[in-house]
Amino acid sequence: MLGWARPVSLVNAQVVVPGGTASRLRFAGSVLAIDAAPRRGDVVVDLGGACVFPGLINAHDHLELNHFGALRPRDRYTNASDWIDDLAPIVSGDPRVRQNAAHPLKWRLFVGGLKNLLSGVTTVAHHNPRYREIRDGFPVHVLKRYRWAHSFHLEGKPVGAKGERGVSVTEQAAAAPLAEPFMVHLAEGVDERACRELAALESSGGLRPNTVLVHGVAVTAEEWRRAIRAGASLVWCPASNRFLFGRTIAARRFIDAHPDALDHMAIATDSRLTGARDLLDELRVARDAGGVSAGELLAMATTSAAQVLKLSRAGRIAVGSPADLLVLPRLAGTPAETLLAASRREVSLVVLGGRPMVGRPEFRALFSARRVAVRPIVVDGEDRLAESRLGSSLARCPIREEGVECV
Repeated sequence: MLGWARPVSLVNAQVVVPGGTASRLRFAGSVLAIDAAPRRGDVVVDLGGACVFPGLINAHDHLELNHFGALRPRDRYTNASDWIDDLAPIVSGDPRVRQNAAHPLKWRLFVGGLKNLLSGVTTVAHHNPRYREIRDGFPVHVLKRYRWAHSFHLEGKPVGAKGERGVSVTEQAAAAPLAEPFMVHLAEGVDERACRELAALESSGGLRPNTVLVHGVAVTAEEWRRAIRAGASLVWCPASNRFLFGRTIAARRFIDAHPDALDHMAIATDSRLTGARDLLDELRVARDAGGVSAGELLAMATTSAAQVLKLSRAGRIAVGSPADLLVLPRLAGTPAETLLAASRREVSLVVLGGRPMVGRPEFRALFSARRVAVRPIVVDGEDRLAESRLGSSLARCPIREEGVECV
């Protein structure tokens, strides 16, 4: 595995690029060319018509919470604050939950990164401090430049994995540089308290061009139009919303509320405490919610998400951009429809900054070209090659990701 890494040319492909598709892609650490012939020295990989997407963006997750599984003490809630309050005695009294909470933060975060990587996500917005345990070699890119508050309900109360207390929503919103997203759980519920939150943020001057509202279940169409006019954005987590409240936003109405609305909307999983297994599953929940096209959902997981999170070099395949890539076999008529048909079992290849991280065994030559050592793993019954550091971490991790095994 020694020597210089070589460029890779993917041919006979459906490469999703701004405005359409291309048939060829050259990359090393970054995208070198689109629809250009392979050059001498390239390793050429024939994809047989497979689809190549920009690495997906998960616009909202709590990486350290994904190994707990779903927790819902009541069948239905009207406000997320009641769910949070109900969890307190469970966290302190349930032996299984206490055991999961006792795992080192390093491994809790790793499982969250692994969850995302295996579903083709290469960039995650982590709604908590960017802990030092998120370092080089982490399975995915984690947003670096951001400001956040948890919610109005948890101001001054513990919110972080290390006991950090929630800051003032309005003070943090005002202090956040406009070049960085300010993320906050808002209107997460269906009761009067949730209905009042956007107005409270707006009246305090907190509705700004960098404001990212997470959930927004109680936001009305008129409030959403005002939010867009202010430049704010929304992260949609349909599985989490339905799990807690039995409903989610009227996504079609939100998209139609303003000509630029889609540019202000992203999709995300939240953690597995309330959300779907991964972003691929989340996209199908969103599709089944009705009224949103496959192309719009693809945008919410790529280009629109990048705009919401102020990421100029993510969410699209363009010359000079990092080679963050997802390859799926063609499963439906269009690439967007293929994305909605896929589960992580169908994920053929995920590339992070030109470094293949996980892929089918037939991509071994591509791993070799990029000088990446591999370790065999199994994902949902399918043989895969994992980048060696990822495989080693998986083997050492004390938390088991269901369906994933080292060989």
